[in-house]
Amino acid sequence: MAASGRLAGSIAIVTAAGQGIGEAIAKTFAGEGASVTLVDINLAEAKRVGAEIEAAGGAALVLKADVTRSAEVAAMVKAVLDRFGTVDILVNAAGGFHRFAPITEITDEEWERVIDLNLKTAFFCARAVAPIMIEKKKGRIISIASGAGIAPNPYAPSYLPYGAGKAGLIGFTKLLARDLGAYGVTVNAVSPGTTLTPRVWKVRDAESIKRIASQNPMRCLVEPVDTAEAVLFLASSEARYITGVNLNVNAGNLM
Repeated sequence: MAASGRLAGSIAIVTAAGQGIGEAIAKTFAGEGASVTLVDINLAEAKRVGAEIEAAGGAALVLKADVTRSAEVAAMVKAVLDRFGTVDILVNAAGGFHRFAPITEITDEEWERVIDLNLKTAFFCARAVAPIMIEKKKGRIISIASGAGIAPNPYAPSYLPYGAGKAGLIGFTKLLARDLGAYGVTVNAVSPGTTLTPRVWKVRDAESIKRIASQNPMRCLVEPVDTAEAVLFLASSEARYITGVNLNVNAGNLM
Protein backbone atom coordinates (compact mmCIF):
# COMPACT_ATOMS: atom_id res chain seq x y z
CA MET A 1 0.00 0.00 0.00
CA ALA A 2 1.23 3.45 -0.91
CA ALA A 3 2.59 5.87 1.66
CA SER A 4 0.92 8.57 -0.40
CA GLY A 5 -2.75 8.75 -1.36
CA ARG A 6 -5.90 10.73 -0.82
CA LEU A 7 -5.74 10.13 2.95
CA ALA A 8 -1.96 10.22 3.39
CA GLY A 9 -1.03 11.05 6.97
CA SER A 10 -4.60 10.77 8.25
CA ILE A 11 -5.54 8.82 11.38
CA ALA A 12 -8.82 6.94 11.01
CA ILE A 13 -11.05 4.86 13.26
CA VAL A 14 -13.39 2.35 11.63
CA THR A 15 -15.85 0.45 13.82
CA ALA A 16 -17.13 -3.00 12.87
CA ALA A 17 -13.99 -3.34 10.75
CA GLY A 18 -13.76 -7.12 11.01
CA GLN A 19 -15.96 -7.95 8.04
CA GLY A 20 -18.28 -6.66 5.34
CA ILE A 21 -18.56 -2.92 4.76
CA GLY A 22 -16.32 -2.01 7.70
CA GLU A 23 -13.56 -4.27 6.40
CA ALA A 24 -13.83 -2.77 2.92
CA ILE A 25 -13.62 0.76 4.33
CA ALA A 26 -10.59 -0.03 6.49
CA LYS A 27 -8.72 -1.58 3.56
CA THR A 28 -9.67 1.25 1.21
CA PHE A 29 -8.49 3.88 3.71
CA ALA A 30 -5.21 2.06 4.29
CA GLY A 31 -4.69 1.81 0.55
CA GLU A 32 -5.01 5.60 0.37
CA GLY A 33 -2.34 6.20 3.01
CA ALA A 34 -4.35 6.43 6.24
CA SER A 35 -3.25 4.78 9.48
CA VAL A 36 -6.36 2.82 10.41
CA THR A 37 -7.63 1.62 13.78
CA LEU A 38 -9.87 -1.40 13.30
CA VAL A 39 -12.43 -1.72 16.08
CA ASP A 40 -14.61 -4.79 16.43
CA ILE A 41 -16.14 -6.94 19.12
CA ASN A 42 -14.81 -9.95 17.15
CA LEU A 43 -11.10 -9.57 17.79
CA ALA A 44 -10.07 -12.52 15.63
CA GLU A 45 -11.70 -11.10 12.51
CA ALA A 46 -10.32 -7.62 13.17
CA LYS A 47 -6.84 -9.10 13.57
CA ARG A 48 -7.24 -10.89 10.24
CA VAL A 49 -8.10 -7.63 8.48
CA GLY A 50 -5.30 -5.77 10.28
CA ALA A 51 -2.77 -8.42 9.26
CA GLU A 52 -3.88 -8.15 5.63
CA ILE A 53 -3.47 -4.37 5.74
CA GLU A 54 0.00 -4.61 7.26
CA ALA A 55 1.05 -7.33 4.82
CA ALA A 56 0.20 -4.91 2.02
CA GLY A 57 2.34 -2.19 3.60
CA GLY A 58 -0.31 -0.30 5.53
CA ALA A 59 -0.50 0.78 9.18
CA ALA A 60 -3.15 -0.81 11.36
CA LEU A 61 -4.05 -0.84 15.04
CA VAL A 62 -6.52 -3.54 16.08
CA LEU A 63 -8.71 -3.04 19.14
CA LYS A 64 -11.51 -5.04 20.66
CA ALA A 65 -14.39 -2.91 21.94
CA ASP A 66 -18.14 -3.12 22.40
CA VAL A 67 -19.08 0.31 21.07
CA THR A 68 -22.53 0.13 22.67
CA ARG A 69 -20.66 0.79 25.96
CA SER A 70 -19.39 4.31 26.53
CA ALA A 71 -16.53 3.24 28.80
CA GLU A 72 -15.17 0.89 26.14
CA VAL A 73 -15.45 3.61 23.51
CA ALA A 74 -13.52 6.03 25.74
CA ALA A 75 -10.80 3.42 26.30
CA MET A 76 -10.64 2.73 22.57
CA VAL A 77 -10.14 6.40 21.69
CA LYS A 78 -7.48 6.73 24.39
CA ALA A 79 -5.61 3.80 22.86
CA VAL A 80 -5.73 5.49 19.46
CA LEU A 81 -4.38 8.73 20.92
CA ASP A 82 -1.63 6.83 22.73
CA ARG A 83 -0.56 5.22 19.44
CA PHE A 84 -1.16 7.96 16.86
CA GLY A 85 -1.65 11.19 18.83
CA THR A 86 -4.87 12.32 17.15
CA VAL A 87 -7.99 11.29 15.24
CA ASP A 88 -8.84 12.77 11.83
CA ILE A 89 -11.61 10.46 10.62
CA LEU A 90 -14.27 8.42 12.37
CA VAL A 91 -16.36 5.90 10.46
CA ASN A 92 -19.33 4.51 12.37
CA ALA A 93 -19.87 1.22 10.57
CA ALA A 94 -21.24 -0.70 13.56
CA GLY A 95 -24.84 -1.79 13.24
CA GLY A 96 -27.09 -4.71 12.44
CA PHE A 97 -30.47 -6.25 13.03
CA HIS A 98 -31.79 -9.31 14.80
CA ARG A 99 -34.69 -10.62 12.72
CA PHE A 100 -37.67 -9.65 10.59
CA ALA A 101 -40.80 -9.35 12.78
CA PRO A 102 -44.02 -7.34 13.11
CA ILE A 103 -44.28 -4.87 15.97
CA THR A 104 -46.46 -7.25 18.00
CA GLU A 105 -43.58 -9.72 18.19
CA ILE A 106 -40.69 -7.35 18.94
CA THR A 107 -39.49 -7.58 22.54
CA ASP A 108 -38.18 -4.74 24.68
CA GLU A 109 -34.74 -6.31 24.68
CA GLU A 110 -34.69 -6.73 20.90
CA TRP A 111 -35.74 -3.11 20.30
CA GLU A 112 -33.14 -1.75 22.70
CA ARG A 113 -30.36 -3.94 21.32
CA VAL A 114 -30.94 -2.99 17.69
CA ILE A 115 -31.35 0.72 18.45
CA ASP A 116 -28.17 0.60 20.53
CA LEU A 117 -26.22 -1.09 17.72
CA ASN A 118 -27.30 1.36 15.06
CA LEU A 119 -27.66 4.68 16.88
CA LYS A 120 -26.12 4.68 20.35
CA THR A 121 -22.81 3.43 18.92
CA ALA A 122 -22.55 6.44 16.61
CA PHE A 123 -23.37 8.83 19.46
CA PHE A 124 -20.78 7.34 21.81
CA CYS A 125 -18.03 7.31 19.18
CA ALA A 126 -18.77 10.79 17.83
CA ARG A 127 -18.91 12.22 21.35
CA ALA A 128 -15.52 10.67 22.13
CA VAL A 129 -13.72 12.13 19.11
CA ALA A 130 -15.54 15.46 18.83
CA PRO A 131 -13.32 17.32 21.35
CA ILE A 132 -10.21 16.26 19.42
CA MET A 133 -11.63 17.48 16.12
CA ILE A 134 -13.03 20.69 17.60
CA GLU A 135 -9.67 21.59 19.11
CA LYS A 136 -7.80 21.27 15.82
CA LYS A 137 -10.74 22.60 13.75
CA LYS A 138 -10.69 19.70 11.35
CA GLY A 139 -12.27 16.28 11.08
CA ARG A 140 -14.56 13.86 9.31
CA ILE A 141 -17.35 11.81 10.87
CA ILE A 142 -19.10 9.39 8.53
CA SER A 143 -21.80 6.94 9.55
CA ILE A 144 -23.11 3.93 7.67
CA ALA A 145 -26.88 4.29 7.58
CA SER A 146 -29.21 2.33 5.30
CA GLY A 147 -31.96 2.62 2.76
CA ALA A 148 -34.09 1.04 5.48
CA GLY A 149 -33.87 4.36 7.33
CA ILE A 150 -35.30 6.24 4.35
CA ALA A 151 -38.23 4.13 3.17
CA PRO A 152 -39.70 0.70 3.92
CA ASN A 153 -38.71 -2.08 1.56
CA PRO A 154 -41.91 -3.27 -0.16
CA TYR A 155 -40.26 -6.58 -1.04
CA ALA A 156 -39.14 -7.63 2.43
CA PRO A 157 -40.74 -8.32 5.84
CA SER A 158 -40.68 -5.61 8.46
CA TYR A 159 -37.46 -4.90 10.36
CA LEU A 160 -38.82 -2.01 12.35
CA PRO A 161 -36.07 -1.51 14.98
CA TYR A 162 -33.36 -1.49 12.30
CA GLY A 163 -35.18 1.00 10.08
CA ALA A 164 -35.94 3.22 13.06
CA GLY A 165 -32.32 3.11 14.21
CA LYS A 166 -30.99 4.01 10.77
CA ALA A 167 -33.55 6.81 10.36
CA GLY A 168 -32.37 8.15 13.70
CA LEU A 169 -28.78 7.90 12.50
CA ILE A 170 -29.57 10.02 9.44
CA GLY A 171 -31.20 12.65 11.65
CA PHE A 172 -28.27 12.50 14.06
CA THR A 173 -25.91 13.11 11.15
CA LYS A 174 -27.70 16.28 10.07
CA LEU A 175 -27.94 17.72 13.57
CA LEU A 176 -24.31 16.98 14.38
CA ALA A 177 -23.22 18.47 11.04
CA ARG A 178 -24.87 21.73 12.03
CA ASP A 179 -23.31 21.69 15.49
CA LEU A 180 -19.76 20.95 14.32
CA GLY A 181 -19.66 22.87 11.06
CA ALA A 182 -18.20 26.01 12.61
CA TYR A 183 -15.19 23.95 13.73
CA GLY A 184 -14.35 22.65 10.27
CA VAL A 185 -15.72 19.19 11.00
CA THR A 186 -17.93 17.56 8.38
CA VAL A 187 -20.52 14.95 9.33
CA ASN A 188 -22.13 12.76 6.68
CA ALA A 189 -23.81 9.41 6.20
CA VAL A 190 -23.77 6.78 3.48
CA SER A 191 -26.84 4.61 2.99
CA PRO A 192 -26.16 1.35 1.18
CA GLY A 193 -28.94 -0.73 -0.26
CA THR A 194 -28.84 -4.49 0.11
CA THR A 195 -25.11 -5.22 -0.03
CA LEU A 196 -23.41 -8.52 -0.77
CA THR A 197 -21.79 -8.92 2.64
CA PRO A 198 -21.22 -12.20 4.52
CA ARG A 199 -24.23 -11.36 6.70
CA VAL A 200 -26.52 -11.05 3.68
CA TRP A 201 -25.32 -14.37 2.30
CA LYS A 202 -26.15 -15.95 5.66
CA VAL A 203 -29.78 -14.77 5.73
CA ARG A 204 -30.63 -14.96 2.01
CA ASP A 205 -30.24 -17.65 -0.61
CA ALA A 206 -28.98 -17.07 -4.15
CA GLU A 207 -32.49 -17.01 -5.60
CA SER A 208 -33.74 -14.29 -3.24
CA ILE A 209 -30.61 -12.22 -3.88
CA LYS A 210 -31.23 -12.50 -7.62
CA ARG A 211 -34.85 -11.42 -7.12
CA ILE A 212 -33.87 -8.38 -5.04
CA ALA A 213 -31.26 -7.37 -7.61
CA SER A 214 -33.83 -7.58 -10.41
CA GLN A 215 -35.94 -4.93 -8.65
CA ASN A 216 -33.18 -2.30 -8.80
CA PRO A 217 -32.99 0.00 -11.84
CA MET A 218 -29.42 -1.19 -12.45
CA ARG A 219 -30.42 -4.85 -11.95
CA CYS A 220 -27.63 -5.54 -9.51
CA LEU A 221 -26.66 -5.34 -5.84
CA VAL A 222 -23.73 -3.33 -4.58
CA GLU A 223 -20.55 -4.77 -3.11
CA PRO A 224 -18.94 -3.55 0.15
CA VAL A 225 -16.21 -1.78 -1.84
CA ASP A 226 -18.84 0.43 -3.52
CA THR A 227 -19.83 1.87 -0.15
CA ALA A 228 -16.17 2.09 0.85
CA GLU A 229 -15.40 4.26 -2.19
CA ALA A 230 -18.25 6.62 -1.29
CA VAL A 231 -16.96 6.87 2.27
CA LEU A 232 -13.47 7.53 0.95
CA PHE A 233 -14.76 10.46 -1.06
CA LEU A 234 -16.51 11.97 1.96
CA ALA A 235 -13.35 11.52 4.03
CA SER A 236 -11.13 13.17 1.42
CA SER A 237 -10.29 16.82 0.82
CA GLU A 238 -12.53 16.81 -2.25
CA ALA A 239 -15.54 16.72 0.08
CA ARG A 240 -14.37 19.52 2.39
CA TYR A 241 -17.59 21.50 1.91
CA ILE A 242 -19.98 18.57 1.91
CA THR A 243 -21.71 18.11 5.26
CA GLY A 244 -25.08 16.95 6.55
CA VAL A 245 -25.52 14.70 3.51
CA ASN A 246 -26.90 11.17 3.34
CA LEU A 247 -25.45 9.60 0.19
CA ASN A 248 -27.33 6.65 -1.27
CA VAL A 249 -25.32 3.76 -2.72
CA ASN A 250 -27.98 1.33 -3.88
CA ALA A 251 -27.97 0.88 -7.67
CA GLY A 252 -30.86 3.34 -7.93
CA ASN A 253 -33.24 1.52 -5.59
CA LEU A 254 -34.31 4.72 -3.79
CA MET A 255 -34.48 7.53 -6.32
